[in-house]
Amino acid sequence: MRNPFLYKVVKPLILLWFIPRYRPRYMNRENIPKKGRVILAGTHVSKLDGFMLGSSTRRPVRFIAKKELFKGIGKWFFTACGLVPVDRRNHDDNVMLDVTNLLEKEALIGIFPEGTVNKTNKIIAPFKTGAVRMAILTKSPIVPFAIIGKYEKYKKNVKIIFGELYYPKTDDVIKENKELEKKVKNIIKKESFH
Repeated sequence: MRNPFLYKVVKPLILLWFIPRYRPRYMNRENIPKKGRVILAGTHVSKLDGFMLGSSTRRPVRFIAKKELFKGIGKWFFTACGLVPVDRRNHDDNVMLDVTNLLEKEALIGIFPEGTVNKTNKIIAPFKTGAVRMAILTKSPIVPFAIIGKYEKYKKNVKIIFGELYYPKTDDVIKENKELEKKVKNIIKKESFH
């Protein structure tokens, strides 16, 4: 599918700023397919996570983003970058329609199911069901991920770890959402033993 035109312009500039500054580490990114529909779903620890996830692959990531970003010039900018707005407070059928269309065109979707930066003391905040609903509806695979560490300038303190690609096994959204949570938690727990 065609890359959003502004994404192609902005991504190299972001990489030039983000990578030298935060020196992120990427683990198991070969788990992201080079083509075909797929949903990347994982933890949200900072406002910088979009840069981290977007820099993990050469493919354009079509992010699901809060609709509050799409105001004024932000509406033009983020739409031109290929982001999809979602109303986090209400059940948003429009986002499901938009994402279904993108996945049918073999897009790579990026989503943070916690819905906002996790400020709790829990390993992850409870996941909203959007990611698994998208996967079930479109028969798309999910690649779970966890972002671990803190973004500190020039410190190599933050990394993103991708789990293995999998397909939801049932149409039970609640059960599959728990499974996604479990897979992300397992990535974090496994890393904590290293």
